[in-house]
Amino acid sequence: MLFLVVALLLLGIILGSAAYLPWAVTLVVGAVIVAWLVVFAGRERRRRDRTRRA
Repeated sequence: MLFLVVALLLLGIILGSAAYLPWAVTLVVGAVIVAWLVVFAGRERRRRDRTRRA
């Protein structure tokens, strides 16, 4: 859960500074954050499925 809070905090900082950054930089950083959240969600889902089966 802490990782999710940090990700949302970083997203807020990035979006806040998006007005000052070039579009390319904003899109790349946003894509990195989205990819990280997808990986995190996948790992959590896999972990939850494993604990249900046991």
